[in-house]
Amino acid sequence: MNINLEFFILCFSSIFALVNPIGLVPIFLSITQDYNKKERDIIALKATIFSFFILIIFSMIGDLIFSFYNITIHGFRIAGGILLLKISFDMIESKRSRTKTTPKEEKEAEDKNEIAYTPLGIPLIAGPGSIASMMILSSESTNNSKKLSLLCALILVLFSTFLIFKLSKFLSKRFGKLGLRIMQRIMGLILMVISIEFILKGIKDSIQTWGF
Repeated sequence: MNINLEFFILCFSSIFALVNPIGLVPIFLSITQDYNKKERDIIALKATIFSFFILIIFSMIGDLIFSFYNITIHGFRIAGGILLLKISFDMIESKRSRTKTTPKEEKEAEDKNEIAYTPLGIPLIAGPGSIASMMILSSESTNNSKKLSLLCALILVLFSTFLIFKLSKFLSKRFGKLGLRIMQRIMGLILMVISIEFILKGIKDSIQTWGF
């Protein structure tokens, strides 16, 4: 079974931009500042593994959710695109997206396991945007090649996220806050283009379904 390279690139770029691991570095360092390197690595590993299962579950039950609530993929693609567009604006402006977490949720994460699962796992890594994107991309995985491409893209994104968290201290010193903000804005721009494509495709498919 071969990977669909074009679909793999779409999946990787959209999920990576949504997870935005580079933009999460300052947050990761902030909520793990009282832990040593080994403890931070364990937290990062648990968070990425937990996020993987959450995103896979949502990608698998997406069709069930659509049928239960009588939702079309076209409508969900438009709604998901609007959500991603909102997140992309926040990223371009170097803001923390309010669709992800709140300061109160961060303060409530007191032990290592809780920090790994929330707020790191949910909603920072596996947030509404990445969940919506996984459901949309999964619905577009019409053959085994695309399904494998989506799975490989997700694994690569989360592995990259783990490595970035593992190197968070180095990256923070190397690039500084300004460098991290620049990278976050670039990811935000990429995500903006992807979100607009989602919206336009959803509108186009809806119009075709209506028979206009």
